[in-house]
Amino acid sequence: MKKTERKIVAIGGGENGRIKSDGTRYPYETGEIDREIIRLTGKERPNFLLIAHSQPLPEREEIYFTAMRDIYGGMYGCACETLKAKNLNRPEKVNKAVEWADIIYEGGGDTVIMLDLWRKTGFDKVLYKAWLDGKVLCGVSAGANCWFKTCNSDSYGFHYEGKASGLGKIDGLGFIRAHFTPHCNEEGRLSSTKEQLKDGGLVGIAASNCAAIEIIDGKYRLLASSPNGYGLKTYWHGNEYIEEEIDKSEKFKKLKDLLEITGGKENADA
Repeated sequence: MKKTERKIVAIGGGENGRIKSDGTRYPYETGEIDREIIRLTGKERPNFLLIAHSQPLPEREEIYFTAMRDIYGGMYGCACETLKAKNLNRPEKVNKAVEWADIIYEGGGDTVIMLDLWRKTGFDKVLYKAWLDGKVLCGVSAGANCWFKTCNSDSYGFHYEGKASGLGKIDGLGFIRAHFTPHCNEEGRLSSTKEQLKDGGLVGIAASNCAAIEIIDGKYRLLASSPNGYGLKTYWHGNEYIEEEIDKSEKFKKLKDLLEITGGKENADA
């Protein structure tokens, strides 16, 4: 019997072609990554489930679903559904949606609100089981942060410092024992990551817009949907802070090597 693979695709950022307030659309920047997410299911037209729980308002969930349905349904022919935040206290609805899904995708938004909701409703445990069952867990920004032990989030300042912006470290679900930084091409992301990793316990994985880290069991590779997309491995080794570029190779490499602090202990548990 073939072993069930655990699959995560964490996207650093990128526009999804959503409609602007003036009726025009933002560019669609993550095509190559989205096609790889579909390929990972082993199906030509898999079932796509959006969980836009990082959006604090129901109407924003619906807008996000419309944008993602245009991609996964309109462009790639997937069946598309959404599981709304208000239904997470209804186990029969949650179980039916997750069992149906081949892809479970969380969008960008407020990482703190999203994780707090999942822990209060037990949806974090549902997602863990879905991961073990071989569903493709994926997402962008907040929807990438969530899968890791800790993450770099601009939600931190709003919730913990009472200001509109401010990057901080937040505890994620811990499926991958690393620290994740999305949008690492943006000002302040890497400098704040440096501070967040000072305790030396974890390796950081940083992904720019139009880049994603694809993790299948004990293997990984960097995906880029633009020549400008890139990823970095960041960590402290003694008193030295190190940033290393992650190769854009089509070949998968050992995850334990990515999550190892040079000269230190291995951090991978995958």
